[in-house]
Amino acid sequence: MPWKTWADLPAPPRKGEGNSIGEFFRGEELHYVIGVWLFKKVAVGKISFREMKEKGRYLSTLQGETLGILGWVARYRTDTYRSVMEEIDGGRRLRSVSFEEDVKVGSTLRRRIHLFDYEKRKWIRVRQRKDGTKIRTEEEIPPGMVYDDFITASYNFRYGVYGGIERGRKYTVATFPKKGPSSYEVRVASKEEEEKRKKSEKSQEGKEYLVKLFLDPEVTHSKEGLIEGWLSKELYPTEGMIKDVMFFGDVRGTLIKNTRG
Repeated sequence: MPWKTWADLPAPPRKGEGNSIGEFFRGEELHYVIGVWLFKKVAVGKISFREMKEKGRYLSTLQGETLGILGWVARYRTDTYRSVMEEIDGGRRLRSVSFEEDVKVGSTLRRRIHLFDYEKRKWIRVRQRKDGTKIRTEEEIPPGMVYDDFITASYNFRYGVYGGIERGRKYTVATFPKKGPSSYEVRVASKEEEEKRKKSEKSQEGKEYLVKLFLDPEVTHSKEGLIEGWLSKELYPTEGMIKDVMFFGDVRGTLIKNTRG
């Protein structure tokens, strides 16, 4: 069930002096309902951001799980992504320390772990197969390179690390390569494109910026890796759609709850 009015959701803290990026997002928890085809609620998703014991380190967890009949068809699939991040540049930016991907289908678990040691410039990958065996590989991180997983990148983007959010602008974010060099691309729609899209939307609440995010198709399980969505004036992701997801077509998520610890 969507929110009644955008004002019902709590306002974010304001960026200011003495407020680092980690402090800015600390305690944020966003809940989404996910629908496909004519079904409005086939899955739920949640992303949280919390402080860890080690000063300057934070953990964000993104999890989505199927429900009901579709859940039964998909063998109650759960996708979980965990990103451990550390503040750098005097608290003005987050950097990935580790990134973990878990896909659980029924009783079968597939796990991938990425560890980043910037002092030794080592990127360590651990892949756990369905049978439980593990494969470990190591690669060098090029001098001066910072790899942002898509979760870390989302907080950096919202905080303005890659530049202020402007209509008609494109942002490129370097990430760890899988099959050669890789990056994420974020495009903020022009005012004209934004207004045109709004005319076809049933509700316009919480829709300030129209954003297109291009990820690795392997992450989104889709053909192009394209996510289209809206950010509110306060830069909360309020609604988004992953295009052409395998077996399901377009998958839409809507923000239904926003809490801060």
